[in-house]
This record gives sequence, C-alpha cells and structure tokens, in this order.
Amino acid sequence: MQAYEIKQLLEQQAAGEKLYLEFLRVPSMSMGLYVLRVGITDPQTPHGEDEVYYIVSGRGMIHVAGEDCPVEQGSIVFVKAYDEHHFHSITEDLQILVFFAPAEYSQAS
Repeated sequence: MQAYEIKQLLEQQAAGEKLYLEFLRVPSMSMGLYVLRVGITDPQTPHGEDEVYYIVSGRGMIHVAGEDCPVEQGSIVFVKAYDEHHFHSITEDLQILVFFAPAEYSQAS
C-alpha cells in the first residue's frame, strides 16, 4: 500500500524548484500535486493522456477546449487527452491534485 498526506506533499513540492510534484507512477496512472500561486502563468501544454484535476484549495479559472470554468476547493475537472487547457485568473493560490490515466507521458509520440 502507498498512502499520502496532503500536508507532506505540499512540503515536498515547496522544497523543490518545480510547480508540479509527481508522487505516484504506475503504468495505468500517475498522480501529482500542482501548485499555482496568484499572478503566475500556467505553463502547461496538452497531454497525451486523460487527466482529472481536484482542487484542494484556492480559487481561479480553468480554460479547457475553448471554455472557461471557475474552480475552487472541491472542484473536479476532467480534461480529455490532447485538449488545450490552462489555469488563469488565479485569485487564491491553487493547490491541485492531478490524476493522469494512463501515466503522464506514457502516450507521447
């Protein structure tokens, strides 16, 4: 079994140099913690895998395939593989759990 605590993941992510901390990777899926602070530009580009975002805390907007949607604590957003998407208009630091299926970059061509 592998078990995780958000508090510890946030500490690990903050200690690193990157916005994204991958903490689980198996062939069928991967998971990570993505932290976007107020005023930051979300640098992501489309992925070759389906993706689910769960907003742990914060407020902002997500743009997916031409649509904007507000997000806040408790929001869940599904993004199909290859859809253009990014977070924007962040008014409270976003802490986001990210689920990829299959594992991120496993479908890269």
